[in-house]
Amino acid sequence: MAVSKGNLTAISSISNNYVEVIRIAAVVEAELTTTTNMEELMKKKKEIEDEISEYGEILEQQGGVGMTEALVDKEGYPRADIDLYSVRSSRQKIICLQNDHKAVMKEIEEELHRIHAKAREEKGARYKKRTPALRFQLQFSSLFKIDRVDHGSPAFTASLRVGDQVLRFGSISRTNFKTLQDVAKVVQHSIDKSISVTVLRDGKEQRLTLVPQKWSGQGFLGCNIVPL
Repeated sequence: MAVSKGNLTAISSISNNYVEVIRIAAVVEAELTTTTNMEELMKKKKEIEDEISEYGEILEQQGGVGMTEALVDKEGYPRADIDLYSVRSSRQKIICLQNDHKAVMKEIEEELHRIHAKAREEKGARYKKRTPALRFQLQFSSLFKIDRVDHGSPAFTASLRVGDQVLRFGSISRTNFKTLQDVAKVVQHSIDKSISVTVLRDGKEQRLTLVPQKWSGQGFLGCNIVPL
């Protein structure tokens, strides 16, 4: 039986939608798996720590012998003031549990590395999806522009460049920016302190760290800013 062009288009659309659903389901499943794995590891860690604490209480009840106190008296005879079997058994249990604790902590560390790596990948993917329209929106959100950077100045050290459009300067953003005097106030209150500066350069955001301070030139920044 022949399949019409319209039916082929419909089938293709359904197939594409199905593939997208499968992709989303896989992403959700991966996220749930990561969350579940971490929850299980943290639960296991807590259970081990509780057991160690319980056996530690037993040792404390036996005159506080701990893990290293001698189990014989000065004459070399087994101590009669403690339950030797209970102490030896508790010590052995604690040693085994401590090894289990090290193993689960290593698993937790590896899981955290996976979570952070995934977060970095997702952040990179979101950045790549930025459209020209979004880049234009970022440009429209700029506060001011750098039109001069003096060599050897704090601005030069912070890697600011002529043409950079500043999107955020410390606590100043488009939502609360009024005049360039706002920038001067932030600088005055941040002498010898780090200021996070986000700039738009070649259509991409870059985050820099600027430290206003005295230097051989004028001012505390060594750059000139102009409104947009």
